[in-house]
Amino acid sequence: MNSYICARALRVVLIGIALAGSATLVRADIKDYELVDQTVKKGDAVISVRLVHKPDGKPVSDAVIFARRLDMAPDGMETMKTTIEAMPSTEPGIYKFKAEVTMEGGWQLSLAAKVQGETGTVENKLVIKATP
Repeated sequence: MNSYICARALRVVLIGIALAGSATLVRADIKDYELVDQTVKKGDAVISVRLVHKPDGKPVSDAVIFARRLDMAPDGMETMKTTIEAMPSTEPGIYKFKAEVTMEGGWQLSLAAKVQGETGTVENKLVIKATP
């Protein structure tokens, strides 16, 4: 009976060690990523967005951005939207978009992206100020 109790206790300890060791192998949580806005000018604008992994500050280059919208929600005109197209980028973690920014003021860029190795979706709404 004692050997049965010892064997069972040993199993529990080994499972605990295995779980503690595997916790360090878990990839980062999807909340650890952020989208960071650059700048925008009125007219034909190129908007650059950097996707970074917050804990280590490294750029994320392999994301797939599948949803994007640019509207004037910050100025209370969410129905005032414009077209936005993806453009190529040569910098790691930088995603570029071309948009026709028709008015000065506050614009909201809404993006959704999938990051390889993560199960969730990175979603963010960035407020951009359009200047002359």
